[in-house]
Amino acid sequence: MGPVPACPAIDRVRQDDFIPSGAKPGHVKGEVHMDVKATLLPGTNGTKGLLKKYGDQLVCVRYRYDSKRHKRYKTIELIVEEKDWFPGTVSYPEKRIFIKIGFGETGLRELIKQNGGYWHPHKKAWHITYRKVVELGLEKRILDDDLPF
Repeated sequence: MGPVPACPAIDRVRQDDFIPSGAKPGHVKGEVHMDVKATLLPGTNGTKGLLKKYGDQLVCVRYRYDSKRHKRYKTIELIVEEKDWFPGTVSYPEKRIFIKIGFGETGLRELIKQNGGYWHPHKKAWHITYRKVVELGLEKRILDDDLPF
């Protein structure tokens, strides 16, 4: 697997966003233009030592070149936090929502109960977390108007 092209070819970095190692604040003035010559995926040549150090947190390694200072910088991108995200919605995974299940769908009703859902008599619908709806593949049964489905 070879280098992955950078998008864009030239990264514009403000002083606060990138200060070379050993540089003191204020040493880098204004905008610095660095060409990204290579973006490497974990496991390719040039990344193996960093992959050992950072493991699955390593996203990529970039080689950046500063033509004004005649320097090459090796930078890395790391995953520092991971949270659940469901595309196309602003709902939180633990928000309880209403879904429709037919009277004769006893097996599905039991599955909903096993996953923390319950019958809501006033709404005449089942109440369960959005996370469980997605896990069970029941998105098309959602009744809530505020969800973009």
